[in-house]
Amino acid sequence: MDRLSTHVLDTAQGRPGAGMGFRLYRIEDEGRVLLAEGITNADGRGPQGLLPEKEYRPGRYQLVYRVADYFRAEGVALADPPFLDEVTLAFTLGGDAHYHVPLLVAPYSYTTYRGS
Repeated sequence: MDRLSTHVLDTAQGRPGAGMGFRLYRIEDEGRVLLAEGITNADGRGPQGLLPEKEYRPGRYQLVYRVADYFRAEGVALADPPFLDEVTLAFTLGGDAHYHVPLLVAPYSYTTYRGS
């Protein structure tokens, strides 16, 4: 069972955030542990198996999205330095559920929620 999925929507352009780089970390007492990294697909989704059962532990996690790199690659003019360079979503996973963490993003704003 895959415990976590992510999906990026580019709200400035009204389409999936295809080609956005991201990293997934678990937060432990010693610091952040990199679990996965990748690039969103044509639908703006992260890969299957982002957090497989064998890697899952209840606790604190972070998804870090490379927002400025994505918008630059899309040809969007950004401030120098960009207002949003990386977006870090910090969240807690617990219990026996699947978690979907979407990111809705534009060059100057973002939002997220626990999806289904």
